[in-house]
Amino acid sequence: MSRRTTLPALAVTALLALTTGCSAGSTAAAHEGTTTVTLALDWTPNTNHTGIYVAQQKGWFKDAGIDLKIVPYGSTAPETLVANHKADFGISYQEGVTTARAAGQDITSVYAVTQRTNVTVAVRADRSDIGSPKDLDGKTYAGFGAPYEKPLLERVIRNAGGKGGFRQVSLNTSAYAALYAGKADFAMPMPTWEGLEAKLVGKPLKDFRLSDYGFPAIYSTLVASSDRFLHQHPALARAFLAAVDRGYRYAAGHPDRAAGLLVAANRSVLTNTRLVKESERLLAKEYYKGADGTIGTQSAARWKAFADFEYRAGLLTDANGRKLTKAPDTTSFFTNAYLPDAK
Repeated sequence: MSRRTTLPALAVTALLALTTGCSAGSTAAAHEGTTTVTLALDWTPNTNHTGIYVAQQKGWFKDAGIDLKIVPYGSTAPETLVANHKADFGISYQEGVTTARAAGQDITSVYAVTQRTNVTVAVRADRSDIGSPKDLDGKTYAGFGAPYEKPLLERVIRNAGGKGGFRQVSLNTSAYAALYAGKADFAMPMPTWEGLEAKLVGKPLKDFRLSDYGFPAIYSTLVASSDRFLHQHPALARAFLAAVDRGYRYAAGHPDRAAGLLVAANRSVLTNTRLVKESERLLAKEYYKGADGTIGTQSAARWKAFADFEYRAGLLTDANGRKLTKAPDTTSFFTNAYLPDAK
């Protein structure tokens, strides 16, 4: 899940015109003994990106012969930059890759940053009248305008015993601010950021996890690349992901130190150091590692389950904008082949 929507395939051409000549670029060119690799962010720096900044601050990319260039989030989605070879890697999420890949774009997920779905359905903690998603029938949802939001929430509400009908408004502030201002009854914030922030400012939220109501698990944050880059530079891709993996493993084992390194690299943005530290601790405790202790890996079953949901909801289109007539084969949507432990 993300705070942005995936751009339609038909919008790619226009957006690429905006990126021509910008700092983003799929370079993979040698320079002074290192190879430049570009990574496009999906949002302003936050704890989802910790492993990247840890590896950079620790010098692990340089040790691997990589000069990492982090491309700040701008008007062009990282999926678009990666798929059109304007960036070598990008921070993305499962819905973004699924939509783009189904439309024939050159993008593949190569690393799962979070193993647990990092979004919940949330209401004000003092809403005693809402004890389950079934109580959201007829209520007002504040969202981000992504196409998947409505069918996702309908499914969760129905699985909880409700009918699935609700009103929608667009968020123009934080989720907890909208809920406490009475502009909406429920939202879908990230518990590792907005949920903690709400608690810190005295406006706590009550969460309903999607998986508790039959919705498939989602890779909320991942690293994506293109088939072209992976096939042309396999050794470089493995070296890059080895450094990334080392960064996230460090964050999982040393959350306070990792938070400090993230803040040190982004002092002008991450001014609430308490929030950063608490977010990092929660990610390390519950999100970076899978149930079996793995970090970074992805499963075919999870990719298929989410794509099947999007297909049944009529959300997937081909390169011409026509709805798919059958569920896509998701075996090419991701790969574990470039991870450090891959054989």
